[in-house]
Amino acid sequence: MRLRVCCLAILLAMGFTAAAQDHAAGVQTAVARAQHLRRGVNAAEWFAQSANDYSAARTGRYIDAADIALIAKLGFDHVRLSIDAVPLEQWPRGADGLNAEFVARLDTVVDTMLADGLAVEIDLHPEDPYKQQLQSGDYGVDRMTMLWRRLAAHYAGRDPERVFFEVMNEPEVHDPYRWAGIQARVAAAIREAAPRNTIIATGPNYSDIVDLLAMHPLADGNVIYTFHFYDPHEFTHQGAGWGELWWSYTHGIPYPATEASMAESLRQVPDSQSRYKLEGYFLDHWDAHRIRLLIDEAAAWGRTNGVPLICNEFGAYREHTEEASRMNWLHDVRTALEADGIGWAMWDYRGGFGVVRKEDGQPAKVDEKVVAALGLGK
Repeated sequence: MRLRVCCLAILLAMGFTAAAQDHAAGVQTAVARAQHLRRGVNAAEWFAQSANDYSAARTGRYIDAADIALIAKLGFDHVRLSIDAVPLEQWPRGADGLNAEFVARLDTVVDTMLADGLAVEIDLHPEDPYKQQLQSGDYGVDRMTMLWRRLAAHYAGRDPERVFFEVMNEPEVHDPYRWAGIQARVAAAIREAAPRNTIIATGPNYSDIVDLLAMHPLADGNVIYTFHFYDPHEFTHQGAGWGELWWSYTHGIPYPATEASMAESLRQVPDSQSRYKLEGYFLDHWDAHRIRLLIDEAAAWGRTNGVPLICNEFGAYREHTEEASRMNWLHDVRTALEADGIGWAMWDYRGGFGVVRKEDGQPAKVDEKVVAALGLGK
């Protein structure tokens, strides 16, 4: 009897040791591959967020092969490729269970990026009501798990050093424990379908730093963890027609914040409650030091848990923002991330936060000041 117990203990210990070694090897792989994700850009509003127009005519003229070559030429090393879930699932489907025509276009894009020396984050980027189905019940979770099993299998044959699978953009699941369970299940399905690729995981809600801090790392070691940074939103989203309703009234708010300009900015906002919120932006003394301290908190979480990090969204809406202030903010966020050894991907290539201005089917016009603020071209 004692011999049996002893043998069982030895076998259990060997199992734990093997699991620990596998986890450590996975972390080592993720850390090494994170070096491919140092300076990136989001290819947004292309295969996601396009008001349900994913036709070949639109995607072909929105971003093309010349744009991908330009991204590489500017000095970016990777692209975060946002993909809506719904067109992936639509009929007619191929043998892999995905919409054959839509995925064929994605294949061309991914292969072109890889050929130009860029790494690619395959980012599942659905809109409502897809996300709402994750809030409760099993159907939405089953649906996303099945989709990822198919999508990961489809791209598992590409270079695993440079093709990454991001579970979901800003899941908006407000219960962190529910999201932890969903993400663990989806990550396990990805790993079964694509044993060699690195997974990108995120916190609940909107993937802010505070959501990252609420996370516990997955059991899988081959994972990079991401967060998004748009603080303070009163600056980065001034003039935006989404989010807080009063943001649409504001423009020309400076960064760093100065109390001298506060009165003029407050006059733009019609109601007292919103003015009170905007006043907090000036009184909170937003500057490079404050941004660095916040990003330091994310870096500390990564060090504590021994995992690599990336900030794969940050940016400031350009249409109503003073150019100099926007460049100051981009510079301060980028340098804070780099000081903490965190890779980044700016939001976005040609949209409202963009690094270029571009008309459909026309050559892009590079914003050289953005390129300089991002430390590229040196």
